[in-house]
Amino acid sequence: MSDISNKNSHWVNENEWNPDSVTKLTTEQERYYQASQWQLMWWKFRKHRVALISGIFLVTVYFSLLISEFLNPYNPNHRHTDYLYMPPQEVHFTHEGEFIGPFVYGTKGEFDLKTWQWVYEEDMSDIQKIRFFCSSNDYAGAEYEFWGGLFTGDTHLFCPAPGGQLFLMGTDRLGRDMLSRMGYGGRISLTVGIVGIAISFVMGITIGGIAGYYGGFIDSTIQRVIEIIRSFPQLPLWMALSAALPVTWSPILVFFGLTIILGMLDWPGLARAVRSKLLSLREEDFAVAANLMGASPKRIIMRHLMPSFMSHLIASASLSIPAMILGETALSYLGLGLRPPITSWGVLLNEVQNINDIVLHPWLIVPMISVVLVVLAFNFLGDGLRDASDPYK
Repeated sequence: MSDISNKNSHWVNENEWNPDSVTKLTTEQERYYQASQWQLMWWKFRKHRVALISGIFLVTVYFSLLISEFLNPYNPNHRHTDYLYMPPQEVHFTHEGEFIGPFVYGTKGEFDLKTWQWVYEEDMSDIQKIRFFCSSNDYAGAEYEFWGGLFTGDTHLFCPAPGGQLFLMGTDRLGRDMLSRMGYGGRISLTVGIVGIAISFVMGITIGGIAGYYGGFIDSTIQRVIEIIRSFPQLPLWMALSAALPVTWSPILVFFGLTIILGMLDWPGLARAVRSKLLSLREEDFAVAANLMGASPKRIIMRHLMPSFMSHLIASASLSIPAMILGETALSYLGLGLRPPITSWGVLLNEVQNINDIVLHPWLIVPMISVVLVVLAFNFLGDGLRDASDPYK
């Protein structure tokens, strides 16, 4: 009997839980398991180098839009009548083996009556040093109204030499500085994407949330409406609605009208994504429990269901912004979008529809490079956010 009791006690001791026998988690493992979804998403996003660089590039670009007046040397609408269709000037640092600093050579131009073109020639004896953080109002086009007339100023990051000229990206047919016009034009083109996606985001979440949560007849009706909208070719539909805007509207009203059009036609894709997610999540235990506790459908959707896939929505939104930027650029290029005196990248490209302008003045298509870089950056950022939106993958 004693042997049996000893064996039983031995069995109990062997099967008794021993805290020392449990494998302890390392500091990194504890940090990982205790992290929130947003922390996991950020850690995974940092590993996507291209997406991270694209994000930094876009943040820099959008920040520069707030201080375009300071960053660009001229007023975008100021005309330099002596420098029509002037090619970009080259920045030099040394002259005859001597380091001088950043400067450009003075340029003289004349109109050739035989070829009907402007011909420019550098004057090597005229050294014009580039000034930085200059606040003197000693050259035409230096004045500006900051933030839509909030206050005026004349301080710029860099300026031409007194009595000189500085056109790093050349001038257009009216002698306006292309670099300054690109800087100001980016403010309009990139704002269209942000405001448009905000409208699309609200409509997509609201309509998709209603369809996914309630289902049934409401879901079927919304899906038929989405199918009708998506059955129209996108660009012709944009063109038709943009052409319907009254010609008497001011440029600001045209801007808001175009933004609303782009936003209201982009929501079906986001609405379908929201609907599909809600159809799968509304039967989960936490959603059913919230419903049994008396929570309203609005609270269940916004406080319980939406946060479950908000990272996916952010990734989808970042991929939709480039489409709106391209939409504004295409409509303005075709003359159906924004119109002068407002400046956007599409308006700038509208001036080079003739192949002869591209051949004779290739620097006029430089705004297209800005469009390509921004669209690529948004696509790379969207890819990185889409991969990081599922951190457990």
